[in-house]
Amino acid sequence: METMYDTLLQLPLFQGLCHNDFTEILEKVKIHFAKYQAGDTILTQGDVCDKLVFLLKGKISSNTISADKVYTYIEYIEAPYLIEPHSLFGMEVAYNSTYMAEGEVNIISIDKPFVLEELSKYEIFRINYLNIISSRAQLYYKRTWESSVKNVAQQILDFIVMRSEKIMGEKLLKIRMEDFAEYIDETRLSVSKELRKFEEAGLLTIGRSTIQIFDLEKLVLWVDEHKDE
Repeated sequence: METMYDTLLQLPLFQGLCHNDFTEILEKVKIHFAKYQAGDTILTQGDVCDKLVFLLKGKISSNTISADKVYTYIEYIEAPYLIEPHSLFGMEVAYNSTYMAEGEVNIISIDKPFVLEELSKYEIFRINYLNIISSRAQLYYKRTWESSVKNVAQQILDFIVMRSEKIMGEKLLKIRMEDFAEYIDETRLSVSKELRKFEEAGLLTIGRSTIQIFDLEKLVLWVDEHKDE
């Protein structure tokens, strides 16, 4: 139990809470524990979000299918992690992605009624929750309004960054080159040419309708360093 406390207290949602406060919370709140194996589906895109879900141990993938079914974007996430806290409230309370276990995974969840009735009584919890939601909204707003005068490499990067929860770690984009070029309003040849440059720099690999990025943060830095070329 002590290990679980320490892991949960690493999450931004519970930062600032002492062990005594957290013990008091757990005595009042019903927590569900679950364990998954590689390939298991944890949550499904489009399902109702009616609980807070915490990744305590292991690695998961976030799989998001575009509305037009043209591409799938996959992010790989390590514990500890809070899954889609922004989807618990609002006009559409549904998961934006499907989450799958990439190995043995430990998950705990807290139902929405307990969040409203018990956790929300703690000011530090309310502040942390608001900070998480506000920071995410501000980040996406900033990305949307950044300069639109960009070369092909920057347009490719923007497409990926705009769809990423974290600007770091491994990502996988499943898309045909023709569709990718159409999305960013460029030719297939120009997109392919820039992706080959990334590949030669050791930043990603290109497969059949797939683009595997080893570390998005490194790709962002590389594109910024070569933006004037």
